[in-house]
Amino acid sequence: MREPSRLRDVQFRLEYALLRLIVGFIRLMPLSVATSFSAWSWGHLAPRINPRRHKRALDNLNIAFPEKTQAERDQIALAHWQNLGRVMAETMQIDRVLAQPGAIEILNSKVFGRYSGKLGPIIGVSMHMGNWELAIWPFVAANANPAAVYRSVNNPYVDRYLRHQRKDLYPGGLFGRGTVEGDHGDDQRTARLLTDFVRHGGRLGIVSDLYDRRGMAVPFFGKDAKTTPIAAMIARRLGTRVWMSRCMRVGTSSRFQIELKELRVPRTANTSADVRTIMTEMQQQFELWVRDCPEQWMWSNRRWN
Repeated sequence: MREPSRLRDVQFRLEYALLRLIVGFIRLMPLSVATSFSAWSWGHLAPRINPRRHKRALDNLNIAFPEKTQAERDQIALAHWQNLGRVMAETMQIDRVLAQPGAIEILNSKVFGRYSGKLGPIIGVSMHMGNWELAIWPFVAANANPAAVYRSVNNPYVDRYLRHQRKDLYPGGLFGRGTVEGDHGDDQRTARLLTDFVRHGGRLGIVSDLYDRRGMAVPFFGKDAKTTPIAAMIARRLGTRVWMSRCMRVGTSSRFQIELKELRVPRTANTSADVRTIMTEMQQQFELWVRDCPEQWMWSNRRWN
């Protein structure tokens, strides 16, 4: 990452100091109080502070659920903001979330337990649902030393702090764009790093429900959505297994249930068709999961062009 200018560096340091003040304030509260306060704040303020993203959430809901009334879509949008508020507070107290007895339950634990000691190289694919950071937990619990791909932050001080806060969830490290250290850069270089990591036995987590203008267009709620194919491409190239994972919040608490589903990886003579098959089945499963608990999905993210 290039060294920032002196003025830019001052801005970065001030942003980092503000973040640490907010984190300190949130950590003064018990976890349940912090999540309730954050949910209330986001529910009341986010639609007003960021009307553009709130409109995007409503537009996305209209695409996904045209049969619902406007009042029903408004309610889902509000609940999604509240969930994001809880996620924010939990991110700042992630150590306390993980320390709670029984905080995370793997629903199909018998199936996972059957393979947990012999995972081999594997790709875990998740979505922005519940607290999506915790979707990687089954690999952590299996001592599989997982790594993950994440969206790096321009501020190097904030980026370094956020990566440090996630170290217990991603003991194998975090891959940002360009380098393992989170530098923005060449996506092809990142793809090579990820492929080599999995090829050498790594367990990799990728969130795969965001719009990617250079991605593959596959149906999602009946409308093509461009999505990064990196997980499907690596799995098809290396013949690795793919586990899909969704993290569901239990009520409004900081307790979660994780559901796992193995995704079939075809390897025919037509590589591009195989990748499209994987991508299509992946998004179909995501759609089923979103329909199941729409209030926990991040509707304010860009999903369709």
